[in-house]
Amino acid sequence: MKNALTDAQIAEYRENGFLVIEGFLDEDELATWSSVTDEAVAQRLNQEVTLDKGVWLTNQGDPDSFYAQVFTQCLKLLETHEGMRELMLDPRLGETAARLAGVSGIRIWHDQALYKPPFGNPTGWHLDNPYWSFSSRDALSLWVALDDATLGNGCLWYLPGTHRTARYENAGIGPNQADLFKVYPEWRAIEPVACPCSAGSAVFHNGLVAHGAGANMTNRPRRAMTCAYMPDGSVFNGARNVLPSAYFESLTVGQVLDDDDVNPLIWPPSQD
Repeated sequence: MKNALTDAQIAEYRENGFLVIEGFLDEDELATWSSVTDEAVAQRLNQEVTLDKGVWLTNQGDPDSFYAQVFTQCLKLLETHEGMRELMLDPRLGETAARLAGVSGIRIWHDQALYKPPFGNPTGWHLDNPYWSFSSRDALSLWVALDDATLGNGCLWYLPGTHRTARYENAGIGPNQADLFKVYPEWRAIEPVACPCSAGSAVFHNGLVAHGAGANMTNRPRRAMTCAYMPDGSVFNGARNVLPSAYFESLTVGQVLDDDDVNPLIWPPSQD
């Protein structure tokens, strides 16, 4: 894993709100991530979906709806697949996220497989952190390409620097690609940046940077495995998101989210 960072990469991430690392996984690691993710997704799709646990989440409702054709989405696979748990708890991922964010500790918010289907719809411009149960300007996500991500199959696009001026307001991922600009009209003047990358590459992005993805114009899926990270010490903001129901009901606004079963601490590594 090419997880060592240069000062220039850290500076680029903090300036733009995103960083592409080509060849993040070597050939063997990519094969493992691909097979584990495919297996974990197949297992999830064959299981009953129970939102009450805050765990078993896949696309729901009409499979022909716009959102269902944006991507197949499976969250918190580490809780249902041992191989995924091993991948996601790798402390090297946590260390890389912590160094980019400039924080001392990193917890997993949730992992998430995102498979854009053949001829799949575009992913509208949005922010990540406003969906989550904590608010942090240092939250970030890892997005690993399991297939080559190209302009033709729906690679990521970013509006550089928007993490610095973003408020905790958002737009949903719906059929109107530009809904986010109704909230942030000033961002229309920012030149979008496409981030095509080869399979095995990684993109880290800040939870408040505006991003989206194009349509998949090919007859093959575009697969990605992702993980959202929460700085250690973050506090509950009142939103449910993917929290288990019993835990959600036990929380008060302002309480530190430090349950290791729900949000594992992956950096610094445990001394146990």
